[in-house]
Amino acid sequence: MYVLFSIAIIILLAAALIFRFRRKRIICRILGLSVPEKVYRLNCLLAPFGFEYQISQDIFVTRLDAWQRDYGYRSLYDRASPLLGMVFDCEPVYFDYDNRTWLIEFWKGQYGISCGAEIGIYRADTILSPDRLTNARFESISNSLMLPLSMQLFYQGRPLFCIGQTHWWLTGFRPGFFAYPQDLSLRISITFLDREMADSFTDALIAKGYCPYDIELCSASVAFTFGIPHSFQPRCKRPFVTCMAQRVNRIYCRIFNKITRPFADCYEQILYLYFYLPFAFRRLLRMKRHKNAEIPPMPEVTCL
Repeated sequence: MYVLFSIAIIILLAAALIFRFRRKRIICRILGLSVPEKVYRLNCLLAPFGFEYQISQDIFVTRLDAWQRDYGYRSLYDRASPLLGMVFDCEPVYFDYDNRTWLIEFWKGQYGISCGAEIGIYRADTILSPDRLTNARFESISNSLMLPLSMQLFYQGRPLFCIGQTHWWLTGFRPGFFAYPQDLSLRISITFLDREMADSFTDALIAKGYCPYDIELCSASVAFTFGIPHSFQPRCKRPFVTCMAQRVNRIYCRIFNKITRPFADCYEQILYLYFYLPFAFRRLLRMKRHKNAEIPPMPEVTCL
């Protein structure tokens, strides 16, 4: 009995030493890479999921060719979000323009272990009656209809990031940061195709409950702050599920930050997780076990 116990202790100590040695080797490996190499490797891992890393803000953003574009939008996505660990405030704004009903929606909150925000632009095939809005399927807009978007996310009044791009779905996510939706505010600016479109969107904002004095309208550009939502929040129908999802998100954030403690920047943290704990990396990005992420060699840059 004592012999077996001693053998078990020796095995555990040997395993601890192996993991410690492996951990140090991986840390040295990542530190030995240049910043462009780290960003390239991370973007190779994120590309299949429709995202890329933006080093200037230390966040993940949506690619223009993201696969999510083919699925458009349904209100079902917001209603099911707590079941997927996403707890956010959403603000859908419907308005009519060019004989179609458009939808521009804003989100801010916790997405698993990431805190972030989104602006999505969609439109229907025709003008929809009010009773059809919440059940209709909206298509993502084409490249020719993409709008210049910008947003700045604040946590309790402190800026987290600020991004801007002509896009159909502008997003920003910071892994390892936890926040409740009510502690976040989003400053939004949109430049529309023309003044008629801007006026139609502004009227829809006012009808939703926004104060006209809080909306800045200049030519075809509209700017305002999304703080307290004026729409009914689907997550309120499932308070228990929402509460549990946030508790799990908070725990995962702490685990993520503890495991990746040797690094502070997102691109190094995710790479470390990929090399050190591949199963945790697959869990982070919801990858199936039989689909292993591969990083192709970085292309060589030749001077002309």
